[in-house]
Amino acid sequence: MQTTPFFPRQALALLLCLGAAAQAQTAPSAGLRFSDYLNAVEQHSPLLRSEEQGVESARAGIGIAGIRPDPSLTLGASREQVRTGQPRPTTRNYEISMELETGGKRAARIQSARSQVRLSEAGLEGVRSQLFSDAAQDYTQACRDSLALERKQQTLKALGDVVQANELRRKAGDIGGVEWLQSRVERDRFQAEVVQARAEAQTARLALSVPLGRRLSEVFASDTLQCGFMELAEDSGLEDADALVAQALQSRAEVRIAQAALEHARDNAGLARANRWVNPTLAVGMAAVPSTAAGTDAQGNPFDGGGRSRTLSVSVSVPLPLSRLDRGDLVQAEAAVTQAMLALQQAQNRAEADVRGARFRLTAARENVQRYRDGVLRDAQRVLEGIRLSYRHGEASLLELLSAQRSADEAYLGSLEAETELAKATVELQLSVGRRPVL
Repeated sequence: MQTTPFFPRQALALLLCLGAAAQAQTAPSAGLRFSDYLNAVEQHSPLLRSEEQGVESARAGIGIAGIRPDPSLTLGASREQVRTGQPRPTTRNYEISMELETGGKRAARIQSARSQVRLSEAGLEGVRSQLFSDAAQDYTQACRDSLALERKQQTLKALGDVVQANELRRKAGDIGGVEWLQSRVERDRFQAEVVQARAEAQTARLALSVPLGRRLSEVFASDTLQCGFMELAEDSGLEDADALVAQALQSRAEVRIAQAALEHARDNAGLARANRWVNPTLAVGMAAVPSTAAGTDAQGNPFDGGGRSRTLSVSVSVPLPLSRLDRGDLVQAEAAVTQAMLALQQAQNRAEADVRGARFRLTAARENVQRYRDGVLRDAQRVLEGIRLSYRHGEASLLELLSAQRSADEAYLGSLEAETELAKATVELQLSVGRRPVL
């Protein structure tokens, strides 16, 4: 049986085919899912735990608001200082006084404390929404940088294969030393891009630990990201812009915070009006004088003894409300209500603009992704394969091959960027209507 000799040109063809096959492997591997990461962020975030403590503090304020004024106990003793020669008994005084709240002050305080709880809870949801947004940005960016690094590593491998093949061709005399050196220069130059891409991927991976408040490896056994969300399907629940706006006006965190702030401002205004009522003080007291026996005084004159006596007293004191002539506290409370109303109106307008803007960005991102998938990536790959075939047969130059490789890489990275923007736009729209992000 006759064997076919293995020429350098055939070696080049084999290496180029292997490089193309390596770049064709783009299937995402299994790993840490976005939903699992988001659950861990919600569970471990120090920022969220801090806000939850604020809610607990606000709830404790309801009990504090319901406390009534403490009664006062007064004890006293009095005795005559004039010397008459007769016994001078000590009179003891006992009094209990208590301030009586009027105008519904206690109910107004409790109502204000309850609205403060609702405001704190709305603020907690706002922090959670922002935390989810930051976590989604970090996760999608980490996926983007990781996939970009994989692509650059595959390209570097393909360039290395070209260098090896050109070295064989140079030894065989098919090409000169300049073309071989040029391929080496391009490979070594691209190595710097791979190093930079690796640093960016590592930095993006570190950013995932910030929302967790701890290292990613301390929470998950595997830190390999599952980036399958890059293949996003259209969500029918995000198509109707008017329905999304209506949902945002009801569920968006910013709108709920503004509504809770308005409610709290109104309750504070009611408390300010209640506080303008004066509080009378009711006092109940008793004076006790002990009895004395009959006898003679210092001059020897007889005197009769005195019986003990008890005196009960009831008094009411009412402060004169001269300070109520100034209405500054009411003006401030009413101004706060007006400000809260304007803030709510602004939040509603911003919610509508954000939802419609996010919807436009989502539509644009989908179109870009579809454009890359349907045409750009396929055409760039066909051009690269054609130039590779031509270079394999000596019909194309090394510069043409490198240009085609660079163009295909740019198309892939552009497609990757478009898919990342699609994921971010999806999360942005979901959060803008008060939904938990799902990828």
